[in-house]
This record gives sequence, structure tokens and C-alpha cells, in this order.
Amino acid sequence: MKERVVVVCPGRGTYNKEELGYLKRLHGDQGALIEGIDRYRAGVGQSSIAGLDAMARYSLKLHSSGENASALIYACAYADFLAIDRERYEVVAVTGNSMGWYIALACAGALAPDNAIRLINTMGSMMTDGLIGGQLLYPLVDEQWQADGALKDTLERAVAEVQAEPGCELYTSIELGGYRVLGGNESALKRLEQRLPVVQDRFPMRLYNHAAFHTPLLEAVSERARLQLPASLFEAPALPLVDGRGALWQPYSTDPVALHDYTLGHQVVAPYDFSRAIEVAVKEFAPDRLLITGPGTTLGGSVAQVLAKLGWEGITRKADFVARQQTDPYLLAMGHEEQRKRVLA
Repeated sequence: MKERVVVVCPGRGTYNKEELGYLKRLHGDQGALIEGIDRYRAGVGQSSIAGLDAMARYSLKLHSSGENASALIYACAYADFLAIDRERYEVVAVTGNSMGWYIALACAGALAPDNAIRLINTMGSMMTDGLIGGQLLYPLVDEQWQADGALKDTLERAVAEVQAEPGCELYTSIELGGYRVLGGNESALKRLEQRLPVVQDRFPMRLYNHAAFHTPLLEAVSERARLQLPASLFEAPALPLVDGRGALWQPYSTDPVALHDYTLGHQVVAPYDFSRAIEVAVKEFAPDRLLITGPGTTLGGSVAQVLAKLGWEGITRKADFVARQQTDPYLLAMGHEEQRKRVLA
């Protein structure tokens, strides 16, 4: 009997130094997919992802820029999705984090491959002339993934103080498991960094080469996207989708025009509640496992923090999750070499 899985697609910041060569190393059989992406990119005067992936050294500036990172991450994630052993696993739904929503649309069949790269590349290339704002990450849980009310109060107080300052624009961008991502203009993010105490040795953390995604600062991007990307690119998905509000898009009831409107409207300018998306996915579909496509493994912690908050499958804290992963992993990350082996045919 097949195991039922929900597939989770990663967003920006997941193709890092360790992922260099991911396509060449793991997806030599996906030449047609990669060539199709590079054909599109050549048409708009951009570097080939095959060439970027095959470079001898990783360049943070080059590989993490929007126009390159988006296409690289899409290629890795979609190729991983195609590699899932369908004799063993039944994909019952797809979701994603932030840019991972666009990849989820492709995996679920709401965007054909040619339309997927057009949308993903267009959205990733919107800020080649300069980023609009930025993002900052701060925890809401302790190191065992227990809710920390004091941390949350500290963050929300600091945010309110910065929002009250002239010239500062600051918003919730993503609810990311045990973290909140804030998006804002540079002056607001600098003021917030100054106000927040350093916790767990590394927070507050600025996210390099990230814009103020999922905030009103991207209204102009949303408007441009609607002009460049028509609703005709979209179709009803073949698999259920869970979006960044926790809303469901079902194969037989989805209006492609409404899906287009959400994707280029609310999804661009309003908070992306990834935590809610995971909660709805596990409660609605009760999968045997969650499967996170590559590249990278950084999204696993945030997903696991949502499970701990829900007490899902007996997981209530980090130690529970680690113990479960060692015996019968509930979460399989395709960017993790050992876990990947369990997913492939």
C-alpha cells in the first residue's frame, strides 16, 4: 500500500554553497527540463542555470541574486518532485514556503513547465535594478521549540516602536514555524536590529539578497506582474494545493483566474503564513509523511516546529522530533542524502 505524502517546496535562500552542483550531481536525467529553462533564460539574456550549477566555486552575489536563485531553486525542486518514487508514495497535496508557492503550482500542475519558468523567472527578475527593502528573521521559540512569550513580546514591542518612527515601514512578512520574518525598508530594519536583543547567538538575522517579500512595499511589483503574466498561464491543479493563508485549491473547484489573482496579488503584498499552510496540510490530508524537496535542508526545522506546536504524531519538542527522525522519520528532506534515498525509485 502506498504511503500518502504532502510535498513541501522550499523558497529563496535554499541554494547555497553546499548545493552547488545539485543539478549536475543528482539530475543528469533531467536534461530536457534544464534545457527548457535555459532556452527561456537565453531568450531574456540571462545566464544558463546549467552553467551556474556547474561553476567551480559558489558566488553568494551571483548564485543568490533573484534572477538566478529563483530559476536554480525551481529547477532543483521540480526535478526532485519528478524523481519521487510513485510506486511507493502517493502525493496527496502540495504546498510551499514563499517562492516555494510558485514551485508548488508547477508540481501540482497549475502551471505547465514553460509557464512555470516564465512566472518564476519573471518574479525573480523584478528587482535586477535594486532590491525593494529587505527581510529580518527572529525566533518566537526557545531552543527546544517551546513557545517563548517573552521573546514574542520583545519582538512585537520593538516592531511597534519602529513602526511609529517617521520614514520607517515594517511589516510581518512570513510566519515560519518558530520564527517570524519581518519585511521593511532599510531604515526600519536597521532600527529594528538596534532594538532587538541578540538571542541564540545569531538572531536577529538579516537575510542576504532578500527583498521585503509579502509586504505592501511590493505593490508595484504586484502591478507589474499582473501586466506581464496573464491569467491564461494558469489552469486548475491536478493535485490539491495549500496556499500561504492555509486556503485549499482543489482540482475540480479551482478557478484559474482566482488562482492567478491570489498568486500575483495577496501572495505578493500580504503576509505568507507558512505555519498555517503546514497545519492545514497535515490536518486536512493526514499524510503518512511530509516530503520536502531540495535544494537544501533549512526548511525542515521550521516545518518540524509547526508539528511540535500542534503536538503532531507525538512530537512536542525538538528532542521528540530528533528521536522520531532517527527511527521512523515523519519528515523526509530530499536535500538530505540519507533521507533522499528513501524517496527515490
